[in-house]
Amino acid sequence: MAMKAIVTGAGGFIGSHIVDSCLAKGVDVVATVHEKTSNLDHAKGKIKIVEIDVADKEKIEKLIASEKPDYIFHYAAQSFVMPSWADPEKTVNSNIKGTLNILEAVRKNNLNPVIILACSSAAYGLNYPDEIPIKESKEFRPSSPYAVSKAATDYLGFAYWRAYGLRIIRLRIFNTIGPRKTGSAIADWSQQVAEIEKGKRKELSVGSIESTVDFTDIKDHVDAVWALSEKGKWGEAYNICSGTGRKMKDVLDSITRLAKVPVKVVQDPSRIRPGDDPIFVGDNTKLRSLGWKPKVAFEDTLKETLNWWRSRQ
Repeated sequence: MAMKAIVTGAGGFIGSHIVDSCLAKGVDVVATVHEKTSNLDHAKGKIKIVEIDVADKEKIEKLIASEKPDYIFHYAAQSFVMPSWADPEKTVNSNIKGTLNILEAVRKNNLNPVIILACSSAAYGLNYPDEIPIKESKEFRPSSPYAVSKAATDYLGFAYWRAYGLRIIRLRIFNTIGPRKTGSAIADWSQQVAEIEKGKRKELSVGSIESTVDFTDIKDHVDAVWALSEKGKWGEAYNICSGTGRKMKDVLDSITRLAKVPVKVVQDPSRIRPGDDPIFVGDNTKLRSLGWKPKVAFEDTLKETLNWWRSRQ
């Protein structure tokens, strides 16, 4: 009998790739979606898609009770900083209440799935120079409602492992990139370059390019999730990161070099986010100790991302 996974937030960037990896491993998939489903178009007919808001306690409990999954990959979330300031209540409901509903449903039904909780490096918040690269032991100093909600998700995971012995792994995700990603600098720049190539846009508009950021390819992220589900220590938190810092200016140069036409870059002050850390790089020693390591070359990730945006023009 095939194993079964519930993937929440399956219509999102990372969630949809987790769905693909489950199918590749012969795992049956129940994919929960909320609004967006286009990332799952290629998988329709192969998976069970359920329209549900994880903040709906009764529906989540009913779903988990009926499906009795072997895995829960919990990626459903309001996952952006700026919307969390515009509507902090929605962020709290989606991220904190949604996580609580899932953990409570597992507990009440006496189930014992492997639970992968998508937490975030945003919970680390303010960093001092001597704290780079960021280790899992670093104090949380969250600096947005989104970051606070992800810190709470993380702590809920720890509490439910400690109190009830649930098989929980907490992912502290740094910047994961690749095809299907939207809402990030690399995705935005790639989309703009694709539009410039098609004559739909004249110039590439950017915000700040002074920071140093840690990027992980989506394939490496997915590999890390499976390594953790098989070898991770229950209740523990693990950074999902490459451990390599890249200057955004250099990233921008790499993307424009891949363009098929000359690209004029202009800086737009409205795109600059106040409070961004100048250096945000993670330490992946703990994850590497399980035998995982990043395999995908950064340049290859940029090419794949750009080609995905070209295919959408």
